[in-house]
Amino acid sequence: MDISPKVLVTGASRGIGRSICERLVEDGYFVIGIARNRPDDWPAALPFHTVDLTERDAVRRTLAAIAAEGPIYGLVNNVGFVPTGRLEDVDVADLQKAVMLNLEVNILCAQALLPGMRELGRGRIVNIGSRAALGKRERTLYSTTKAGINGMTRTWALELAPDGITVNAVSPGPIATEFFQAANDAQSEATRKLLEGIPVGRIGQPQDVAHAVAYFMDPRSGFVTGQTHYVCGGITIGAA
Repeated sequence: MDISPKVLVTGASRGIGRSICERLVEDGYFVIGIARNRPDDWPAALPFHTVDLTERDAVRRTLAAIAAEGPIYGLVNNVGFVPTGRLEDVDVADLQKAVMLNLEVNILCAQALLPGMRELGRGRIVNIGSRAALGKRERTLYSTTKAGINGMTRTWALELAPDGITVNAVSPGPIATEFFQAANDAQSEATRKLLEGIPVGRIGQPQDVAHAVAYFMDPRSGFVTGQTHYVCGGITIGAA
């Protein structure tokens, strides 16, 4: 790549998002991060925008400033919110936050960057979903919004294909992140069974997800769009 294509990654400060950023930089992209907090070790040469992604107006202002700096080739919608609890314990007050962080921010980012992608005549959007979209205990709000990502991805793929813009989803299974540790009690029988049931025999790493994102981001992947790719160690095989 003679001129590094620019890619915006949301939720870029840690976990899967940070790993995606590191992989894309290795592949020659100019990565722009956005999250609530900037990591202390974020590369000085790369822009990072700090914003509360639940604040719609602030998000729009930040995205407008990013778009004003020139066309963005790629977008990775990674930020997410993982509310947990059985049906009878679900707090519907969390629904608005789940929709905002798992769906609405994706829409706002895509809307802001689409004009630039159309100017370039090409683009890549990768939405980060979850295997929970297939159903997972104690994930009513999370699975609902992540299932929405699958439908969103397919719809955008159809709408944007004539513009040379592909849209795909990467849906992780169990990945060793702070989110996973917070939502899954390491001492519980359910977590033990979950980990023992992964066909490849190990929990996933953020780099596994980043590798899949890099494939969809590649300019050579222009004939692949509207797909949901599970990075799950085989745990979704046979799932509904």
